[in-house]
Amino acid sequence: MIRPINRIRLAVILFVGVLLVGSVGFMVIEDYTLVEAMYMTVITMSTVGFGEVRPLSQLGMIFTAFLVVGSIGTFTFAISASTNYFLDGAYRERLRVKRIQRIMKGLHGHVIVCGYGRVGEKAVQELRDHAHDVVIIESDLELVKQLQKKGWRVLAGDATLDENLVDAGIDRAKSLITTLPDDAQNLYVVLSAREKRPDLLIISRASKSNAVSKLRVAGAQNVIMPDQVGGAHMASLVAIPDVVEFMDHIRIQGIDAVNLEEVSVSQLPENLQLQTLGEMDAKNRIGVNVIGLKRASGEMVINPAPETRLDQSVKLFVLGTADQIRLLNEFLGIQSPTL
Repeated sequence: MIRPINRIRLAVILFVGVLLVGSVGFMVIEDYTLVEAMYMTVITMSTVGFGEVRPLSQLGMIFTAFLVVGSIGTFTFAISASTNYFLDGAYRERLRVKRIQRIMKGLHGHVIVCGYGRVGEKAVQELRDHAHDVVIIESDLELVKQLQKKGWRVLAGDATLDENLVDAGIDRAKSLITTLPDDAQNLYVVLSAREKRPDLLIISRASKSNAVSKLRVAGAQNVIMPDQVGGAHMASLVAIPDVVEFMDHIRIQGIDAVNLEEVSVSQLPENLQLQTLGEMDAKNRIGVNVIGLKRASGEMVINPAPETRLDQSVKLFVLGTADQIRLLNEFLGIQSPTL
């Protein structure tokens, strides 16, 4: 089936084709000049009834009759294509896609989520609660329309296709999460994303344990098996229920909840360079607790001492409300993500 926009293009091509054939025909058959031939062709195609440039020969009359029939057919097709394009919503859909693409071009540091199934839905919910810009790639057109009605940034298409990753702004994204139900599809997404962005943080879902190593080799830094995570969580509720309840409480829950957050200090202002945690005094100044940090070497430090010095490679793990985290980001000179 021809797409509505392609029907419009075909109508334009047919119109130009009839104009060219008519002009050439009159020049050859009636020995008209180019201007006379084009004029005669236009008045014939428009059927306005103006007189001929000069009397037609018998062959010219036959040619004109066929030209009129061809013109009527072309105009009928053009009207049908235009009506279908505007009334069937193709035009509005094209405008909407263009608008979304313009919005995508303005995004920087966003998260791309491939697939909006049960896992993808939860990931998007957590990210939005966490005040991250999110772009969703989903192949279910009905689901795409529902999400777009909410004002979300959603692209309709197959996440395994390179052009959809490009449209989602992979060159400017901070990270990519692929939650497709099929491991092979996730592998394609990881390979494509890693090829385009060697420095991109990629997190992938895996349904089978034998896919984990393949996804890591393909370029995913983290591979999550939802069934395994769910089973481990349920077992923990039996073994250490109060600890799990506490951790669930401080997980990402929204603006008013207590959050466990990761804060990068890669852009420290001069007045904080080489300062210690004690000198920063985040607890008394802002109200957050620094419960851990990660060094560039990958070393994790739990409950770091006050004399621990900050540097641009350190990531802090802090406990506080969303407002407190925002204040800490401002204090450290870091731009907080926004919706």
